[in-house]
Amino acid sequence: MKAARIVPSATGGLVEVLEVATPQPGDSQVLVRVMASSVNRGEVLQASRFTSGDHLPIGVEFAGMVESVGAGVTQWQPGDRVMGHGNGGQAEYVVSSQHTLAEVPAGVSWVSAAAFPNVYMTAHDALITNGRMAPGETVLVNAASSGIGIAAIQIARVLGAGTIIATTRSSAKTAKLLELGVDVVIDTSTTDQVEAVMAATDNRGADVVIDSVGGTVFEANLDSMAIEGRLVNIGRLGSATSTIDLTTLWRKRLQLIGVTFQTRSEEQRVACFQASVSDLAKPFAEGLIVPVIDSTYPLAEIMAAHAYMSEDKHFGKIVLTVDDAALDQASGRS
Repeated sequence: MKAARIVPSATGGLVEVLEVATPQPGDSQVLVRVMASSVNRGEVLQASRFTSGDHLPIGVEFAGMVESVGAGVTQWQPGDRVMGHGNGGQAEYVVSSQHTLAEVPAGVSWVSAAAFPNVYMTAHDALITNGRMAPGETVLVNAASSGIGIAAIQIARVLGAGTIIATTRSSAKTAKLLELGVDVVIDTSTTDQVEAVMAATDNRGADVVIDSVGGTVFEANLDSMAIEGRLVNIGRLGSATSTIDLTTLWRKRLQLIGVTFQTRSEEQRVACFQASVSDLAKPFAEGLIVPVIDSTYPLAEIMAAHAYMSEDKHFGKIVLTVDDAALDQASGRS
């Protein structure tokens, strides 16, 4: 089968599509024929830093058809339409745990389904499990035009947030964010975040901050928060370091929370996936949650997709089509 692999290089890894053996499902595993798989920033960073070692599979979210199942699989059978979370999804076939697959709702394209598992699980884990967003609370989403940012906005909206505030550095993305249901968009290239958040909340601040930027906005985020606010850091696009005004932390009784799947057990990853599906499968099937697709690339052009993501011009998800049927369905032809 054809599969994307990270190939080491002295100046940083390259991603190549190679011919490799088709995997076979073991106990409690499912072999999925992949139709589409999304690109995530963590994969781009991982590839760019890979200078030595064996070739690595790549791709953490995918959508496709169940090809075969291993012993002990009770939830799935060949022909089922599924989307899932697991390593190696940017290939013609991938093996997944039966517990990290979910049904693709009727009428949802392969491209949209491939854009759902990782970012919506990550955003749900940040906003609901760790951020503990309650109905009516104010949510601030940094880097809101990213895949995770858009997912957090949509989840906040369908699960009852009060005011949703989004930040961007691009005025061109403001209208698109408002179309997603954002109440206030802050262009941080021209507007002070703290002043804008306080103006939008009667000087109360945000209850939950979903932060993918890190150090460059960390102090502004603290100053933008309400008493007993929760800041959940997902990424560090701006910087991995910052200073903390401990007086602000103390006075507001803030909680600072870091989340990653890199240090979680398999059982914890499964629990995160299933929690997101429990809350979001119904609104996804009903069209209340719709992944925003920026662009699609065929699997053979994966390096072009990585280069485009690195430009930070995209709005929403970049998806790789592995099978022609994925594009056919996405364009309404099947």
